Amino acid sequence: MKNLMKLSVLTFLVVFLFTSCAKQPTQQINDAKAAISAVVSAGGETYAKDELKKLNDDYNAAMNEINAQSKKLFKKYGKAKEMLAKVKSDADAVVKLIPARKEEAKKEALAAQNDAKAAYDEAKALLDKAPKGKGTKADIEAMKADLAGLEAQLSEVQSSIDKEDYFGAKDKANSIKEKANAISEQVKAAIEKVKGKVKK
Repeated sequence: MKNLMKLSVLTFLVVFLFTSCAKQPTQQINDAKAAISAVVSAGGETYAKDELKKLNDDYNAAMNEINAQSKKLFKKYGKAKEMLAKVKSDADAVVKLIPARKEEAKKEALAAQNDAKAAYDEAKALLDKAPKGKGTKADIEAMKADLAGLEAQLSEVQSSIDKEDYFGAKDKANSIKEKANAISEQVKAAIEKVKGKVKK
């Protein structure tokens, strides 16, 4: 009887030990979630897309490990805890990367904006010098309309920069530069054509 009591107590202690050691790592789950949210808040969806995807993948892998362990009689969450701790430390590191990437994107957007403005100004100046003859009037009016459209788009670039949409601003600015350069080339070609006629 004494041995049976000892065995019962021992069994109870073993079961208690396993169950108390095998609680789901709620705190680590919350910490990892919060760390990923901090990446998103810092602008991770724009400036750290790949890293954010990896963090979410690693977090999901840790949760899969937790779910797998929860179905077992003797649960061991040690591996899951390590995985979650890594997610948190990786997320903290990504948050520190974002400001530099954001600043770099801002610089590139501002440089693209300056290039677009310079291309626009050149096209406008050339258009003022464009030969105004019978055959060129309609073309000049069309190019003036195009330039007016580009001028409106230049203010959109500034709006995007103000909203910290630096990638969007850069793309718009590059498009404006391309179109303004195309107008400049058209005007130069028209000037050369007229010069050629005058020489004859």
